[in-house]
Amino acid sequence: MEFLEEIKDIITKFTANKITLAIAESCTGGYISNMFTNISGASKVFERGIICYSNTSKVTLLNVDPESIDQYGAVSDTVAKQLANNIRVLSNVDIGIGITGIAGPTGGTHEKPVGLVYIGISTSDQTFVEKHHFDVDRITFKTKILEKILILLQNFMK
Repeated sequence: MEFLEEIKDIITKFTANKITLAIAESCTGGYISNMFTNISGASKVFERGIICYSNTSKVTLLNVDPESIDQYGAVSDTVAKQLANNIRVLSNVDIGIGITGIAGPTGGTHEKPVGLVYIGISTSDQTFVEKHHFDVDRITFKTKILEKILILLQNFMK
């Protein structure tokens, strides 16, 4: 599988540069963490993955501000930013990734349609969020998010 080769390459580069990461996953339900831990040597890079599917878990496990969820919704730039930053800080790693979205086929609205996802990346220098929309089934949705994360991590090494 192409993804596994890309992940192996990232793990090799991150290991050589002593870069660590942790992931807070909502809509991907552990898929991204699972893909990383499929590679031998991942433990040198991958510190932890937390599945924070419910709003309660986002607040209690990752210190997301409940007022942010009330004001902007769990699927928002603000929450993705907090997930990425907070997983990085709580895990004491170099890179934090936060993912929140609507996998569907239900749960979407006109403002936040099925397939919407926010991917946050946090380092000590910056935290930023990418917004994407993938009009695909749930499983493909997760793989599309993985693709975007791999690109972001590969670009981190450039």
